[in-house]
Amino acid sequence: MEEKTEWYLEYEIQKNRPGLLGDISSLLGMLSINIVTINGVDEGRRGLLILAKDHEQIERLKSILNTMDTIKVIKLREPKLRDRLAVRHGRYIQRDADDKKTFRFVRDELGLLVDFMAELFKQEGHKLIGIRGMPRVGKTESIVASSVCANKRWLFVSSTLLKQTIRNQLIEDEYNENNLFIIDGIVSTRRANERHWQLVREIMRLPAVKVVEHPDIFVQNTEYTLNDFDYIIELRHDPDEEIKYDIVEKNNMFSESDFGGFDF
Repeated sequence: MEEKTEWYLEYEIQKNRPGLLGDISSLLGMLSINIVTINGVDEGRRGLLILAKDHEQIERLKSILNTMDTIKVIKLREPKLRDRLAVRHGRYIQRDADDKKTFRFVRDELGLLVDFMAELFKQEGHKLIGIRGMPRVGKTESIVASSVCANKRWLFVSSTLLKQTIRNQLIEDEYNENNLFIIDGIVSTRRANERHWQLVREIMRLPAVKVVEHPDIFVQNTEYTLNDFDYIIELRHDPDEEIKYDIVEKNNMFSESDFGGFDF
């Protein structure tokens, strides 16, 4: 059997009429192009993952679609991660217009966020991911859920999730490239000693995935910069929420006060 290649087609509906999707499906059928998934990905837009046997089929499809006045082709390309997730979840991940490695989510998109991070976590080798957000927005929970989806074992290098965690060393089997290392930038910066920082540097050299909560605080106090991060994720309760670090820091300091280090 011939090997088929996956493509992503996205079109905007110019004139919505009954049977439009049926026409496009028939056209794909006539060209022997298979449909893998269809979903609405934006207001008035549809995204399709399709399988074609060669580039020629895609060129033929493109030229026919361009003659149709009912739709306008927006994208026809080999699928990127954002395309696959858009078709899966029915919406596109928001990306910062100026900084292409920054992706924005709100709390009611946690399913999409977990799926996105899990796909990043599955990639092999060194990956440094920063996650910004106010307290109680779901940062740590999303990282842990994504690790489970990606079948990775997660390790807290510093955290306030259950109790104040500041690791100064790893045991032998924890130096594993398949592990995922979670660092809380504020806890590491405010409470850690030199041995902890030595460990952080060791972990940074491992060809594994590292996730840093509060990356802006982390880079202020280390030799690392935001340019070292492959992805920055922002998580908000709502799209207009401002991420303010003075509040975040106060909250972190409170959680490690006289209450035995538990995060209240």
